[in-house]
Amino acid sequence: MRRFGRTLVTAVLTVAVITGTAGWASADTQQAVTGPVPGTAAWLAEPGLRAGGGAGTGPGAVRGLPDPGRAAPREVARFFAALDPDEAQALVRRHPLVVGNLDGVPVALRYQANRIAILASGEARYLSLAGAGRQILAFDPRGRGQVAEVFGDLARAEHVAVIVPGSDNDASTHDRTRKPYSGPGGMAQALRASTGDATAVVAWTGYTTPVGVGLDAAQGRLAEAGAARLTRFLAGLDAVGAADPALFCHSYGSVVCGLAARNTDARDIVVLGSPGMRADNVAALHTRARVWAAKSPSDWIDDIPNVEFAGLGHGADPTSSAFGARRVPAADAEGHAGYFVPGTQSLAAFAAIATGAAR
Repeated sequence: MRRFGRTLVTAVLTVAVITGTAGWASADTQQAVTGPVPGTAAWLAEPGLRAGGGAGTGPGAVRGLPDPGRAAPREVARFFAALDPDEAQALVRRHPLVVGNLDGVPVALRYQANRIAILASGEARYLSLAGAGRQILAFDPRGRGQVAEVFGDLARAEHVAVIVPGSDNDASTHDRTRKPYSGPGGMAQALRASTGDATAVVAWTGYTTPVGVGLDAAQGRLAEAGAARLTRFLAGLDAVGAADPALFCHSYGSVVCGLAARNTDARDIVVLGSPGMRADNVAALHTRARVWAAKSPSDWIDDIPNVEFAGLGHGADPTSSAFGARRVPAADAEGHAGYFVPGTQSLAAFAAIATGAAR
């Protein structure tokens, strides 16, 4: 009974802290964006394509287009491998949103399709994403918008890293001019530069993140939806032959990574500024990946109680000795979003992990 009482008091404290931290809590409840992108119905209404004998079909057979809601990324990859260039280009032109977001499609086609989709959206806040040289691997305009951008040569890189950000990130905030290393795009660029450009890095804002520090951030609802999307996204990278990734999961993004861990082929999972991974320890993640954790002494996340009770809170502190993660030095990282600032111990350690040099 005493133990229950202590747990209840801690849970009440968690709610109080989460809904009052720094005076900027938000009650802006977000609805998770799930399912195939707009345009899927038109895609599925296509009459089909004549096979040339590839992907297990006989010459002249009609192939239906893969269902974005059901087809596994490897099925999608096989379908596109059987297309001739003209067929693939026709699909890009007619269905850019679907092709650009369909995991398993060759990355070059996705870049092309997403540029078309961004320009067609008519949204001024997204136009910079269509700039020359940008490699947008996913663009979903629903809700606040979701985006994934690649820095480097994803198809040929020996090492791949994926940044999974936390609250207040979406397609419109992807390009941050103020405190650039606090956003997913800046984090990805800093990590790639710190590896000597030896690693392809993906800035993945592919899920609906919480806004502010409110109940959405205290609950796992958005993280569960995000974990499903992350799992499929990583399966898509695997389907096109990308190297097994290292995941760098910031703040609420570490909750997403914790829930997705058992279903990914990640070789490393790094959490930073984490409120918890919805697991008591590394073993409870059920992953073969090496798990790393970083927390700055000045990070306000340390004020959040590490409990999980009645759906609130995200459990054990990944930097605690009992959790069992490998520690990443972060003594000189400032605050909650300073881990990727050039010159910090944490960024140097991240680079070693990304390139496989860390032991």
